[in-house]
Amino acid sequence: MNGRVIVDPKICHGKPVIRGTRVPVTVVVGGLASGMTPAEIEREYAVTADDIRAALEFANALIEREQYHPLPS
Repeated sequence: MNGRVIVDPKICHGKPVIRGTRVPVTVVVGGLASGMTPAEIEREYAVTADDIRAALEFANALIEREQYHPLPS
């Protein structure tokens, strides 16, 4: 992530954001999930391709730490 994603309680209520912006990681990942291209996200939110990769790496790291258990049938 190279310090591109920060968590600061004074910015966006402590949600992870792209450093130097108020763009939450959820906006970047959600934009990609909804079909926006990386180029569209760069233009819309004034972030870089490296910022987008850092947001995805951050989300991936969170998912990797989770534990999954099968639900009872």
